[in-house]
Amino acid sequence: MTDQPPIDRLSVLLKRFGVRVSFFHSGPLCGLQKYERSVGRGFLHVLRRGRMEVTHHGAGGCPEKLVLDEPTLLFYPRPLTHHFHNPPEDGSDFTCAALEFEGGDDNPFARSLPPFIRLRLAEVDGLEPALALLFAETDRVRCGQRILADRLFEVVLIQLLRWLLDHPEEAGIQPGMITGLSHPRISLALIALHEAPGDAWTLERMAQCAGMSRTSFATVFKQVVGQTPADYVVSCRIALAQMGLREGRPIKMLAEQLGYANPPALSRAFAAKVGLSPREWLNRDRHY
Repeated sequence: MTDQPPIDRLSVLLKRFGVRVSFFHSGPLCGLQKYERSVGRGFLHVLRRGRMEVTHHGAGGCPEKLVLDEPTLLFYPRPLTHHFHNPPEDGSDFTCAALEFEGGDDNPFARSLPPFIRLRLAEVDGLEPALALLFAETDRVRCGQRILADRLFEVVLIQLLRWLLDHPEEAGIQPGMITGLSHPRISLALIALHEAPGDAWTLERMAQCAGMSRTSFATVFKQVVGQTPADYVVSCRIALAQMGLREGRPIKMLAEQLGYANPPALSRAFAAKVGLSPREWLNRDRHY
C-alpha cells in the first residue's frame, strides 16, 4: 500500500480567509509596552534575545503572567490585550508585526485558533532560515525595507501555520477548522469544500472525497471538527458571504457563488446562522 501523496492544506484556506501582515518594530523594547485589543487585529512577536515578562488582560484560558528568557514566538491570532514589561536598562530584542484578518472577528480561520500561542523558536521546523532573512532585513534601514519585511513576516507566519496543522494538540487547538485540516481523511473533504464552496456538498460527496463511508465520515467529522458536515458547509458559506458583503458585492452575486438558489435562500440561511438579515448585519458591522 502506497503512502498518501502530500496535499496542500493551507493555500486555498489563506486565499479564502486571508490575512495581511504589517511589520512595525525591530529592536529593544524597554519599559512597559501595551498592545490593546482591536477588532480583527492580531500580533506576531519574535523575542530574539533577552528576558521579559508578559501579562494578559481579559482573556480566559490565557496565563495572566508569564516570563520569557529564551528565543520565543508569540502568536496572537485574535484580539487580546497584552503588555510587555522590560527592564529599562536591559531591554529585550524584539521583531513585531500586526495581523489584519480578512473579515475581522468573523474570519473562521482566526476563530479556529486559540487567542494565544507561545512557541520556542527551536520547536518550529524551517523557521530558522526565514527568521534569519527577516532579521537581516530589519537590522538596518534600506530601500524597500518595510515592504520586504512584510513579505518575510508572511513567510514566518506560513511556517508557523504549517507547524500548527501538524501539531494541533501541542498548540492547544480545540476542535474546528484546524483540527479538521490536520486529519488525514477529513482534510481531503475540507480542502475540496474550500476550493469550491458553491458546489452541492452532500454528505455522500464529502465522504467520497475523504474515502470513507457516509456513517464513518459523519461520526469522525463531528469528533474532529466539532460540527456536523452540513453545519460546517453553512458556516463556511456564511463566513464568505460576510466577507463579500463587506466588499460591497450584491447579495444576488453571493447567492450564485455560494450555491444558493436565489438571494432569499441565502438571506434565510444567513439569518438562521447570524441572527440578523444580511442588510441588518451589514448596517451593524459598519457602525463598529
